[in-house]
Amino acid sequence: MLDKAAAVLDCFRPDGGMFRLTEIAARTRLAKTTAFRLCAHLVRLGLLERDGENYRLGGKLFELGSLVPRRLDLREAALPFLQDLFEATRETVHLGIREGHDVVYVERIHGHQALALPSRIGGRLPLTCTGVGKALLAFSGSELADEVLAGPLPRLTPHSVTDPARLRTAMEQIRVSGLAYEEQEAALGVSCIASPVFAGPTAVAALSVAVPRGRFHPAQLAPAVRTAALGLSRVLRSGSGTVGGTSS
Repeated sequence: MLDKAAAVLDCFRPDGGMFRLTEIAARTRLAKTTAFRLCAHLVRLGLLERDGENYRLGGKLFELGSLVPRRLDLREAALPFLQDLFEATRETVHLGIREGHDVVYVERIHGHQALALPSRIGGRLPLTCTGVGKALLAFSGSELADEVLAGPLPRLTPHSVTDPARLRTAMEQIRVSGLAYEEQEAALGVSCIASPVFAGPTAVAALSVAVPRGRFHPAQLAPAVRTAALGLSRVLRSGSGTVGGTSS
């Protein structure tokens, strides 16, 4: 029954939108009566909310998610550096961690005119289509890189890199420079520069700045991004912030 309840909650990814009972049953391949009973229990527990005939994720999930130790520790340690990076660039900044072949966004800071980005706190995107994801992939070990490059590479826009050889070359360049670039690969009209964050030999997170394509100037943004990532890495390595390893 827990597996079925988890399947109901999981069907709301990645957009966290609203679904009717028939849609939930179809997405989970559960009988409609079973889906109805599970949804009723989840609503009672605050894990789902009902709005007429539609269901959406409940506020209890946000409360529980914000208490996950690894994310909470990392976010608290990173916030001062993210705020400094935002002040230095006045552009949208992200902090992400790796879960499997995806980057999960732990924090995002943007101004009053936010970019139209697919990223959101708690959301996930493919590692290979984002600056944060590429930075994580480049410094997460050769086995993961080989595994990701062996499979079909996802395409979010016409600019997404789907050639494994081209992406492998990019990984090598990232390892040398400590900087990852993404140009309209996750969202049209938006480019990004990212840098990995370390608490040990592999990256535990990465942070980035995303800007409209028209004012993307890597040479101006790179020093601020690198400074923020190095500063956060020093804090994590000193033990001031406690962050566990990434998921495989």
